[in-house]
Amino acid sequence: MAKEKRGFARDQYFGLAALVLAIFLIANDYTAFAPALPSIEREFNVDVTTSQWIINGYALVFGVLIISGGRLADIYGRRNIFMLGAVIFVFFSLLGGLAMDIWMLLVSRALMGVGAALMWPSILGMTYNLVPFEQSGQAGGIIMATCGLANATGPVLGGILADAFSWRWIFFINIFIAILTMLACWWVVPPDRLQRIKEKIDYAGVLLLCISLFCLLFALDISAETGFKHPVVISLVVIFLVFLCLFSVVEYRVGKDALIPPDIANNRKFLAISVTTLLISVVFLSAILYVPQFLANYRGYSAVQAGLSLVPLMVISGVVSFISGRFYETLGPKILVSVGILGMSTGMFMLSHLTEDTGFLQMCPGLVVLGIGIGLFNPSSTTAGITVVESHRASLAGAILYMFKIGGGAVGLGMNATIIAFAPDVPSGIDRAFTVNAYLALAGLIVCLFFVTGRPRDQSGELL
Repeated sequence: MAKEKRGFARDQYFGLAALVLAIFLIANDYTAFAPALPSIEREFNVDVTTSQWIINGYALVFGVLIISGGRLADIYGRRNIFMLGAVIFVFFSLLGGLAMDIWMLLVSRALMGVGAALMWPSILGMTYNLVPFEQSGQAGGIIMATCGLANATGPVLGGILADAFSWRWIFFINIFIAILTMLACWWVVPPDRLQRIKEKIDYAGVLLLCISLFCLLFALDISAETGFKHPVVISLVVIFLVFLCLFSVVEYRVGKDALIPPDIANNRKFLAISVTTLLISVVFLSAILYVPQFLANYRGYSAVQAGLSLVPLMVISGVVSFISGRFYETLGPKILVSVGILGMSTGMFMLSHLTEDTGFLQMCPGLVVLGIGIGLFNPSSTTAGITVVESHRASLAGAILYMFKIGGGAVGLGMNATIIAFAPDVPSGIDRAFTVNAYLALAGLIVCLFFVTGRPRDQSGELL
């Protein structure tokens, strides 16, 4: 009997290479601005409560729209929606690079999230459409490994561009990479066959959720200057609650076409892992935002040096993520997710003891422990969430978990910015914010211990 061929065909290699480039662009851009924020703050004369919206706005729009992006890709064709998203991404990258004030920069950056939300699920769909089923796990592993590598190198590349040229080149480099990706995907990735899908996009739900979360974030932002009792802050909180209630009503009325369909919303096991993800979502974003900020502003690190400070966290989390998948079937989700959360909480406690004299070497142990926790939590929690829903809902479940992770992280960063603004100085503010984040992770640990469950992969390895 001939030996079964396990590698990819030549055209599949080219197609995967194009998709890898696309996923690298989006994931790299997510972390690339972290070391460049101090130079942006100096140029536009703003503080961290404003500059954090460069990451926050992108994350919020990306997280809220990713589910709709996936449904649009399924209805109108993944390659078509990918191209539309790439055009949007390129256009607002250009505007961001040419920004004359902070508001033009923030709006451009947020609208880049629209493009990313269309591109990301389209890339995943094209990946699994490109290869045979028996090679889908291998292809998915390549894509996820690329994502981890891009997250790890983002702060380094962003720091190099900011130091050598300008922070604006973080935007401009996107244009060249995105255009190259579009040409490559159009040339080597075949169009998927459109099927008649009887689904509608819950546009009302998307709009209501966006307005609700934006009002909450904006209230947290301005409360640093006005206090929580200011009429504007109170009004924004009321609007947040009203639109959140309206979102719940709309979701109930649209039924199966809801942003979060009833069969998933009513799944208690999925709800448990979603709440756990929500509670710990701010931890990773806090580290990649505030560690480079602190080292640049208080220890005199260049943008490159500040970006390199995150390498231990990223490398450790990537290695542990790769290894932890091998233990999922034997240990199960509860142990891996719980140990991961404990590591994340411990890492944040270790990082929280900041003073103006704290250097990178003192931060390293906390970054390593945090990286171990993230590496255990991310793949295990995603697998746990996907395996407690029906198989035909697996992709949607993954998108919803990602929405909770990104959207929750955006809200958490808004909370952190408020905590820092009320502190007597930035180091003590970061200290308090990291401590609060550690306690939030412990709250997630309690939810995990009591409610999180899941089942291992079946013998074929099928999850999606």
